[in-house]
Order: sequence, then C-alpha cells, then structure tokens
Amino acid sequence: MLKGGMSVVLAMTALVSHAQNAIQSVTGSVQSGVEVIRIETAEPLSAVPTGFTIQSPARISLDFPGLVNAVGSNSVDINQGNMRSANVVQAGERTRVVINLKQPSPYEAKIEGNALLVVMDRDASAKSTEAAPSAAPVKAETFAKDLNSDVGTLKDIDFRRGADAAGRVVVELQNNQVGVDIKQVGKDLVVEFLKTDLPEGLARKLDVTDFGTPVQTIATSQAGDRVRMVVRPIGQWEHSAYQSDTQFVLEVREQKIDPNKLTQGPGYNGEKLSLNFQNIEIRSLLQVIADFTNFNVVTSDSVGGSVTLRLKDVPWDQALEIILDAKGLGMRKNGNVLWIAPRDEIAAREKQDLEDRKALQTLEPLRTQSFQMNYAKAADVAKQILGSGAEGTDAARILSERGSVIAEPRTNQLFVTDVPSKLEQVQQLISKVDIPIRQVLIEARIVEADDTFGRSLGVRLGGADLRGVRGGLSGYDLGAGGDSRASIAGSYDAASITSIGSFNTNDTVNTPDPLTTDNTSFVNLPAAGVAGFAPAAFAVSLFSQAANRFLNLEISALEADGRGRIVSSPRVVTADQVKALIEQGTEFPYQTATASGATAIAFRKANLKLEVTPSITPEGNVILDVDVNKDSRGEETEMGIAINTKHVQTQVLVENGGTVVIGGIFEQEEASTVTKIPLLGDIPVVGNLFKNRRNTSNKRELLVFLTPRVIADRGVSR
Repeated sequence: MLKGGMSVVLAMTALVSHAQNAIQSVTGSVQSGVEVIRIETAEPLSAVPTGFTIQSPARISLDFPGLVNAVGSNSVDINQGNMRSANVVQAGERTRVVINLKQPSPYEAKIEGNALLVVMDRDASAKSTEAAPSAAPVKAETFAKDLNSDVGTLKDIDFRRGADAAGRVVVELQNNQVGVDIKQVGKDLVVEFLKTDLPEGLARKLDVTDFGTPVQTIATSQAGDRVRMVVRPIGQWEHSAYQSDTQFVLEVREQKIDPNKLTQGPGYNGEKLSLNFQNIEIRSLLQVIADFTNFNVVTSDSVGGSVTLRLKDVPWDQALEIILDAKGLGMRKNGNVLWIAPRDEIAAREKQDLEDRKALQTLEPLRTQSFQMNYAKAADVAKQILGSGAEGTDAARILSERGSVIAEPRTNQLFVTDVPSKLEQVQQLISKVDIPIRQVLIEARIVEADDTFGRSLGVRLGGADLRGVRGGLSGYDLGAGGDSRASIAGSYDAASITSIGSFNTNDTVNTPDPLTTDNTSFVNLPAAGVAGFAPAAFAVSLFSQAANRFLNLEISALEADGRGRIVSSPRVVTADQVKALIEQGTEFPYQTATASGATAIAFRKANLKLEVTPSITPEGNVILDVDVNKDSRGEETEMGIAINTKHVQTQVLVENGGTVVIGGIFEQEEASTVTKIPLLGDIPVVGNLFKNRRNTSNKRELLVFLTPRVIADRGVSR
C-alpha cells in the first residue's frame, strides 16, 4: 500500500513538472548586421518579461516568472559581435537570463511563437564597435588632454590644509594647455603632467603628516617627457581634482561613512541601471532592485500597488528613493537588510520602540561602576553628567531618572549608578572629556623705538666802555698819566682779554678799589641746550684803544641726533582656554589723604604685563585674547610720580608658530622756533645777527609682536 502511494506521488510530480513552462535554449546570431539573442521556451510567453541594463559591466537582465531552467547548464557561450555569453539562473519559481556584452547597448524584446527575441540597437552597437574595436584595448580618458606642442616647465608645487581636514595639492602649471592624467595605483594616487619638465628645486619628497590630513607624502620626479607625482594617503579616502587656468588642484579628503546611507560618498554613488516598466507591481520592482544590489529586502504587508517607471542610466540608490517617494514609502537600513514600509508605519514603529525602551529602563536593574579620572576633575565631570552644572536639571542630563553620580575628590573618581545603556554613554563621554589639555607657549616682543633730532643757533651782540673806570676821562688812554687815577704797570693787548669788561696783566692794579666797566648787551639770543647739553660758542671782541671801547660778538650753535630702542620679550606657557598672566615692574610710593585727615602711603605700578587666553582650533590654529601693558616712569608732579602708559587689548587668530603684529603706536613731533628782534631780524643776511633758530623732530614708535606655539608631548620644537 505504501509503495503504491509513493508511485502516485512521483507520477503527479512528473506531471506538474511537465506542465510547467521552461527555458529550453539560448542562442545568439548576427542577421544582416543586427545582433539577436533567441530564447526558446516550451510554451509561448504571455507577456514580454521585465528587464534592466547595467552599464559597467555591460549586461542585460531579463526575469521570467514561473519558468524553470531546462537548458542543462547555467552558462552559454555566444561570442558573436557585441555578445559574449549568457547566464541562466533559476531561483525558486523564477529564472533570470543575464546577457553579457562587450559594450553597453539598448535592446528591444518581442515574442515570436515559442521564442523571445532580444534585438540589439544596431546604430549604438556600431558606434561602440567603431569607437573601441574588440581587438584593441580601450584607453582610459585622461583628466585633461595635452594640447602643448613644446615641452613646458612646472612652476611650483604647494600643499595646504583645506576644509574638513582635506589635503590640497596645488600645482602651478606653465599654461592651461598641459595634459594631466590621474589614476589610482594600489593605495597611491598617481598624477602625470604630460610634456613637462621638473626643475631641480621641485624634485623632492614632501612629508605632510603634521598637517593632519589623509595625505602623508608627496613624491615628485621626472619620468621621461612627463612629471610624475605620487600622492600617498592613508585610511578611507576619496579624491577630486579641478583646474583653474594654470592652477591644478588635487584634493584628498577622508571618506565619511554613514551607516544609514545606502552607498557611501557625496550624492548618489550606486551602480547605474536602466528600468522601463509598465504597471509593474511595486513588490516585484523592489525584488528586481534587491537582486541587483545584493541587499536583503523585507517588505511590509501594507506595501502594494503598481507603478509605471522609465529610468535610464540612474544610480540604483537614487532609483530606489524615486520609487519609495512615488508610493509614499520609507526605508530603514540595518546592515545589509532593508526594511520597506509606509512612512506612517515606520514612524509608529520607531515611536513604539522608544516607548518600550523607556519603559524598560524603569524595570531594568541598576548597576554601579567606578570611573578613574586622569586629567579632569571628578566634580566637574559629575556636573556635566547631571546636566548644565546643576543637579536636578534635565536639560542635558545623561543619566536616567533613577541614575545618580558621586564624585570622590581625594582619589578623583566617579561612582555612577544607572542602567547599563546609560553607563555606556557615561563611558563614551569620559573617554572624550578626560584627555590631557594641550598647552601653548606665547612669546611677545614689545619694541619701543625713539628717533630724536634737534638743532639750535643763536647770537649775542654787546659792547663795553672803559672810559669811566676810577676817574678816567673820556678820550684818554687808561693808565697813561694826566688826570687818570688808575695806574697800571706793564702793557696789555686785545689778546689778553678773557671776558667782556675785564682784563689781566702780569702786574697788579695800583688802586684799592676794583675796576668797573659799563658792559651793554644789544642782542641776547644765545642757542638753547638740546638733549641736556650746552651749546658751543664762538666769540669775537673788537677793541678801540683810542676810544677805550669794546665790541663783542658771540655765535652759539648745537645739533643733537639720537636713536634708541627698547625690546621687551615676556613669555608664558598656559593650557588651552586658561588665562595666563606675567608681569614685571616697579611700584612707586606717593602720599594720600585718609578719611581722618591723616596721610598714608600708597603705591602706583609701572609694569610690563602680558595677559593672554589661548584657544586652539580644530585646524591647529590659535585664537588669542590678549591684554598687553607697557608702563614707564614719567615726570614728577606735586601729587606724585606720573606713569606713562601704553596699553593694547585685542583678539587675533594666528597659525601655530606664526607671528602677528597686534598693534602699533606711532608718534611724530616736529617744532621750528624763530626768535628775532623786530625789523633788524628781517634784514637779509645781516638779520641773522639778530635771530635765534631752533628746530626739533622727535619720533616714537611702539610695536607688539605675538608668536604662539602649541606644545607637543615631546616639547616645543624651536
């Protein structure tokens, strides 16, 4: 009885297999220059099967629902014209035929009896064959074609750090006709500049690791009649290149991976496909894309309907978004699994998951974990975990409602009690917060320069009358007898006179009373001292022995030229975003009145002070909040000593190791003074005997230079 039942089952299975349609053969031929694929089936097809094309590699895929593979093999060699081979793969109750081509080509499918004819586009195939014969290799298109007739010279090679930590290689070309070829060889990017010579100064290897970009080294060398540049990046990266006139720029940036994105990179980066469907069910269309992309697709029961779609050479990730938007569907990605459902259903599911997760936290057992702080203070981290620095505030609270934290200052530890998921968040926060703070060395140079010049010119003009000395009469010689009562032994001359109105001889005067003369200054405009020095004088006296009179002329002049420079260089090391202060100077005492009327001693500072707060940017530059004082002692007044103050306060952005001038004070004082006797001083030439001239020119300048250096672990490189 059992044996008879088994025979009936086998017979029914054979009958069902015989009744199911099947693909019997796949052949290719070229008829009158037209390439045709003929797919024979056991029974006529009811409709043309759906299909799509792939550009690289060139393929045509056709899906036959309800058909089985009766060819006897999964691969069929064709090798006719643009056709290479065909693959026949059965999956369940569906069979897919994949036609492999040499060049992408559009097609047209039609049913003739028990066969499906796939006809290639003759014009497109001919163009592809002419453009790239099968016997010749296809040459990759270069970035820029070479239009130069002569060999040029590369001018400059530079490297810069761009936005988002991208490495930018900037090459200055001789002209905009230079051919450029870019290709990836292994892990390196190779850029070749055709018909170009490399100067000796540019044939070198640049180590750009310190810039913090994916680019590590740039090696440039001469290779025949072209310049070969090898750029070596690390990690996951992507590149782009552009040329503006004579400047060629190659930019290499880190590839940011988004786990929720179908394909990585900016925009759409999926493999291109072409779709042409009329009223195809949305589920069948999603299955076509799933087979093309090797993603596992889970479709909700509420997904249904049909869509008419025509897409040509569209990235598959963009095509999927177009399909989902057309039907109001959403998608969630988990690894290589795509869950597709209506957007409202996805939103409701996510909301329910959040509510379940929150409810689970109220039931999940608590766990206590200790965290050792190495650099940060445990109390400060505890405030950040609790949110906004205040306990009980839920604005930025990381812990759950049942969580708590204790900071132990003696051992600098945190004891956190909460559910395991929150403890993981606390661990992630501590790993980013508890890090050594970078330090900055700030060096300032305060330069004060003085340039002074002064010139003074003056005259003195006067006369002396000796006739009235001790009874002498007008018109008589002094000491010549007669009525003169002043007797002088010996002789004298004009050379013995040392001062106006007095003279010396080898003998003494025979009179008990001192001699007197009348000395009159007609013009008294001598030169003034400059820079604390007295002027030099040149004097001439004219003596008339007959008239007993002197005429005195004195010319005084002084010129002073002075230059001085004071350089102050305070230095201070501080942590990132921590204010530092360094000062040096003198305190001067002065008296003040108290409330009781008594006097007290107070002090006034004259200091050199540098107060700075550095902030290191993610790019490695330094923002400085600077306050610089340069005081000195001034003049003394009745109220005390005055203080000369120079003050600069500002905020600047400086690159690491760079120098910036944050301020300068320039003063120039010029004065020209002329003192003269009215009328007489205006006479040409002779009027100079009745004038005093004084010219002064003083220049003072203050400059403040700042140089920040970020200190590495190994110290400061200088």
